Amino acid sequence: MQPIAVPTLTAARTQRLEQLLPEQYALDLLQIQENAGRNLAEMARVLLEQDILDRPIVLLAGRGNNGAVGMVAARHLLNWGADIQVLCSDAPEDYQGVPAQQLRTLQAMGAPLAWAEEGWELPPCDLVIDAIIGYGLRSDPHEDIHGRARDLIQLANSAMAPILSLDAPSGLDSDTGTVYTPCIQATATLCMGLPQQGLATATGAAVCGELFVGDVGIPAALYADLEMDADVPWLFSRRAIVPLRVEAGTFWIEPTEQ
Repeated sequence: MQPIAVPTLTAARTQRLEQLLPEQYALDLLQIQENAGRNLAEMARVLLEQDILDRPIVLLAGRGNNGAVGMVAARHLLNWGADIQVLCSDAPEDYQGVPAQQLRTLQAMGAPLAWAEEGWELPPCDLVIDAIIGYGLRSDPHEDIHGRARDLIQLANSAMAPILSLDAPSGLDSDTGTVYTPCIQATATLCMGLPQQGLATATGAAVCGELFVGDVGIPAALYADLEMDADVPWLFSRRAIVPLRVEAGTFWIEPTEQ
């Protein structure tokens, strides 16, 4: 059996998708983030070989939707017994909307939270989760737009632990595959729904490590409204997280995974 090609999203298509979810399917961002965060936590458990109890994990959370998904994952990991530290790129008052709601939940749980400041060092850990920026980056990370994302990326890359990135390694242009400075060098990257097109470029794939795609509950019919370049296969009929491989600028899954 032949491998199955997987189409990609662009930042523009992703923004359109996020617009259509509530308009056509009454799905709000919190629902999608809950699915995404659960899969991110599950991917962390896979990378730690299902041995998560009391394992030290550091999650780096930006102030946007990528950070919000990371905070959902942190909640699940805490509930599963992991020893997780959440390091936020900005002060609490700078988180707005849904990310602020996810942060308030962690605060109510008494989750270990810290804020990126001068002189802060990454504690020893078995895994770093990069939920800093995600898709949509178009330049080197700047403090006025991304908070202390630059500092968090440099801290992550200096750690001895493997790094799991959400959607795209922070510092990567997920449309073009341009690697900005600094950029996360991930051990594994978990895409949500469909992968972003820039991750299939030679430069993009080089910083992503192993690639996976996770189900976030997007209705299959929605993709028809995005004018995709190819049909979207049934990716998640066997499992919620599926491994991807890149060859000649295209994502593929093995037929046994479908």
